[in-house]
Amino acid sequence: MGAITTHVLDISRGRPASGVPILLEIFSDKNEWNELGRGATDADGRLKNLLPSGDALRPGTYRITFDTKTYFDAQGTEGFYPQVTIVFVVRDAAQHYHVPLLLSPYGFSTYRGS
Repeated sequence: MGAITTHVLDISRGRPASGVPILLEIFSDKNEWNELGRGATDADGRLKNLLPSGDALRPGTYRITFDTKTYFDAQGTEGFYPQVTIVFVVRDAAQHYHVPLLLSPYGFSTYRGS
């Protein structure tokens, strides 16, 4: 069974970004985004599965939104991006989709991890 996971690293501090609120949505056949799950990164900057327990991953277009403003406010840091949104496509629901975020107050990067 496939999964969607993420890991946020604060590269300006050289450590995991804990407490980042995250929202997962899927694009529906009605041309709208529907919430699937939400959570926050743990002390290691990870959210181990964004899908609710019992929900199976299915092919489609997904969107992960990271609430970076909440994270930077908690750090006492001014950030340029109040949120980071990543849209990606799941073609094979049996695979694991790991979507890491490398974050700093004035930049970010992402890639498909393993």
